[in-house]
Amino acid sequence: MPKYVLAYHGGSMPDTPAAQEQTMTAWVNWFTSLGAAVLDGGNPTGQSKTVKAGGITDGGGANPLSGYSLLEAANIDDAVAKAKGCPILAAGGSVEVAETIDM
Repeated sequence: MPKYVLAYHGGSMPDTPAAQEQTMTAWVNWFTSLGAAVLDGGNPTGQSKTVKAGGITDGGGANPLSGYSLLEAANIDDAVAKAKGCPILAAGGSVEVAETIDM
């Protein structure tokens, strides 16, 4: 079955312990609902730099990566359907879905 990277962009961090707990619960519930499709739950990302032929810039550009996960899905439409439940969407972020290519 094909594998898909879910690349998370944006979103906001909760500012209270109660909101942080609520957010973590939403992520756990979402991953639980995906079951065996989750190959690697991934992690949030920290500081980033973009490396180009002309130099290096800080911050990851206009829409920096904020985290990732790796899922298995029947096809890209199935992966997108799974991504629609991602809690980052409620926090103002977005999810980029890309199929990995076995080499």
